[in-house]
Amino acid sequence: MDFGRLVSAMVTPFHADGSIDLDTTGRLMDYLIQDQQNDSIVVCGTTGESPTVSDEEKEALFTFAVKHAAGRCKIIAGTGSNDTAHSIHLTRIAQQCGVDAVLLVAPYYNKPTQEGMYQHFKAIAESTTLPVILYNVPGRTIVSLSAATTLRLAQLPNVVATKECASLDQVAEIVREAPDNFRVYSGDDSSALPALAVGAYGIVSVASHVIGKEMKAMIHAYLDGNNGEAAKLHGESLRVFKGLFDLPNPVLVKAALALKRLPVGGVRLPLVDANEAEIDVLKQLLNG
Repeated sequence: MDFGRLVSAMVTPFHADGSIDLDTTGRLMDYLIQDQQNDSIVVCGTTGESPTVSDEEKEALFTFAVKHAAGRCKIIAGTGSNDTAHSIHLTRIAQQCGVDAVLLVAPYYNKPTQEGMYQHFKAIAESTTLPVILYNVPGRTIVSLSAATTLRLAQLPNVVATKECASLDQVAEIVREAPDNFRVYSGDDSSALPALAVGAYGIVSVASHVIGKEMKAMIHAYLDGNNGEAAKLHGESLRVFKGLFDLPNPVLVKAALALKRLPVGGVRLPLVDANEAEIDVLKQLLNG
């Protein structure tokens, strides 16, 4: 299954009372697919505030996203957690909802060993026939899935890709040793072009909410051999790549969507919305 080069880790829209806003979710999906040229969408990943979204809400979002996408893009469900049994439960729900794949974040807080992480991902992968995408983000999980463990997991028939945030060296090592059909995605917007240069297939992005078209142009410039144009586009986007993470994600990308006249509501506690001064800085960032 091809998830494309540009995948958006979609925010979860909320009403003012904090409940899920499915109408706005539909508008946001249309915008991500049509205006920002995303090939696939991750629903209820960590950018979608998955730790504070209930299982019932996730099931509703998975079902809605599959129906609303109507084949226009692939839907990847974020079903990972630090509880293997719970991740298996969510993955089975996602499969019943008709999603195209699942994204599994490395188990956070528990601090498992490499063997523990291998057994965690293996158990989830064996519980489903869906394609599985691993997600290594040590800045949020404390533990880091090693290249060796990733490569070991890549031997499982339905573990098809990884979203890698550890380092470019790790991206390069996985690319060099992985099976031909295993794809590596950068999970760090500011490393998207460098990751492509060392063999990554694409990017699972946050900035694609607001500069997806520019990112798609950068990717295709690189793939077409126009490295100078790709570097230029990357340089022009770098301030946005970095600036959206001046506050905990997804606070500023939600604020940025509101500035673009696509309000998606605030964030759930323990996150808090950007204040007026922080939004003023974001306005300057988006206006170049």
